Amino acid sequence: MGHGIAQVFASNGYRVILVDISQEQLNKAMEAIRDNLQYLKNCGLGPKESIEEVLSRIEPTTSWEPLGGADFVVECVFEDLRLKQEVFKKLDQLCGPEAIFASNTSVISISQIAEKAKRKERILGTHFWNPPYLIPLVEVVKARDTSDEVFEFTYEFLRKIGKKPVKCLKDVPGFIANRLQHALWREAVSLVEKGIADPYTVDEAIKYSFGLRLPVLGPLENADMVGLDLILSIHDYLFPHLESSKKASSLLRRKVESKELGFKTQKGFYDWTEDQMELKRRKLMEHLVKWHLEQAKEE
Repeated sequence: MGHGIAQVFASNGYRVILVDISQEQLNKAMEAIRDNLQYLKNCGLGPKESIEEVLSRIEPTTSWEPLGGADFVVECVFEDLRLKQEVFKKLDQLCGPEAIFASNTSVISISQIAEKAKRKERILGTHFWNPPYLIPLVEVVKARDTSDEVFEFTYEFLRKIGKKPVKCLKDVPGFIANRLQHALWREAVSLVEKGIADPYTVDEAIKYSFGLRLPVLGPLENADMVGLDLILSIHDYLFPHLESSKKASSLLRRKVESKELGFKTQKGFYDWTEDQMELKRRKLMEHLVKWHLEQAKEE
C-alpha cells in the first residue's frame, strides 16, 4: 500500500519521501512503482509525462530525517496499534507545526493511534483501498480530536488529486466500507458453514445478481427504488434469520488453524493453482482498468 500511495501523489506532481526499514524494501517498492506506471501507460491510463519524471519526484530513504519538512504524511506500517502509536509520536516530534498526519489503517481506531502524540488535532485516517492507483475511494476518518480544518483540508486535497474521498464522521472500527464488506462476508461464510450453499454458489449468487448493480446503484439508492415500505417488511421477516454472531466464524477459524489461508497456501474456500491465481489477479486488474477507461470517456 505504501508504494502505491506514493505513486498516486507523485503522479499528481507532488514530491514524495518514501520511507521504509531497509534499502532492499525500497528497491522493491521503486521497481513496483515503475512496473505499475508502465502497466497503466500500456493500458492508456498512465501519466502524460514520462515514467522517469514521475519516479524522479520520489525520494526513497531509510532515514526519518527528510520527513521533518513534510506537509502531509501517510503512515502505512503493519496493523499493530503500538507500532502505529510510536510512529505518530515520532512524527509529532519531527515534523513542522502545520504538518498533517494520516493513517492508512483499515480498521484500527484513529483516536487510539493518536494517543501518544501531542498534536492529536492534526491526526486523522485516510484509508486507501488496494491497489490505490486504481481504486478511487479513500475513507477520510475524523478521530475524536481531529480539527475541522484538518478534516476538510484533507478531504479537498484528496479530491484535488483525483481520488474519491468520503467522510467518516465517527471513529468506529472498520470505518464505512470495511463494515459493509465484512457484514457481507460474515453472511457469505455463514451460508457455507451451515450447508446452505457451497463457496462457488455463494460467489456466483453475488456476482450475477445485486453485484452487477453496485457500480451504479448503492444499497440505499436501491432501497429507495424498491420502496422503503417493502424493505421494512422484508427486514422484519428476514433479520431474525441472518447471521448475527459477534465472533468470527468457527469454519473460518478452523481453516486458518489448518493453514488453509487462500492464495498464500493455495487452499482456502477453494483450491488454487498458480495459473488460477494469476488469472484471477489479471481479471481484477483488467476490470479496474476498464472502469477507469469508461469513466474517462464519460468525462
